[in-house]
Amino acid sequence: MYIILLGAPGAGKGTQAVMLSEKLKLAQVASGDLFRQALQKETELGKKAKAYMEKGQLVPDEITIQMVLERLAAPDVKNGAILDGFPRNIKQAQALDKALAPPKKKIDKVVYIKVGEAELLKRLGGRWICRKCQVPYHEVESPPKVKGECDRCGGELYQRADDNVATVKKRLEVYFAETSPLIDYYKKSGKLLEINGDGNAADVNGRIVAALR
Repeated sequence: MYIILLGAPGAGKGTQAVMLSEKLKLAQVASGDLFRQALQKETELGKKAKAYMEKGQLVPDEITIQMVLERLAAPDVKNGAILDGFPRNIKQAQALDKALAPPKKKIDKVVYIKVGEAELLKRLGGRWICRKCQVPYHEVESPPKVKGECDRCGGELYQRADDNVATVKKRLEVYFAETSPLIDYYKKSGKLLEINGDGNAADVNGRIVAALR
């Protein structure tokens, strides 16, 4: 089973991807993790991506697509995966459809975690990230046990500079402009499941699992 998770920044895709991966026994393929690993290992794709990231530019679709497709060719994802953060636009979606060609493979469901803008602003404004393992926390909804310290690895928590209200609003505008056509693309294929993303992570996960069944 191949499942895509869609949702704006702050919708909880990463958290839900981890929970679904454990529950459904499927590998989690997160584009953000792939970028970090490629940069750390200094792979050819990592070096290409770094050249754009250092200039503050978006990594071209060709590099992102190649990185994800290489990951999907690994043995641990032959029976399926949870895709988090990919695809982000129609070009990436079409490349993914081509790579996962039926009848052996295909995207089974696309879960769109829908959260209102006011709630997204609230969540992102209080978000803190672990410098070591990138696990997200929220000072109200999911605070760490020890302030400023990651529960998982003990790493230092920091708040990104782009998590202020004005920047968050701009990020959301860009996301919705880019992703709205993608939502329509999967809706037309009959694969889209729209899930209410309000409430705690366990409640949202319950809705997703029920919809997938």
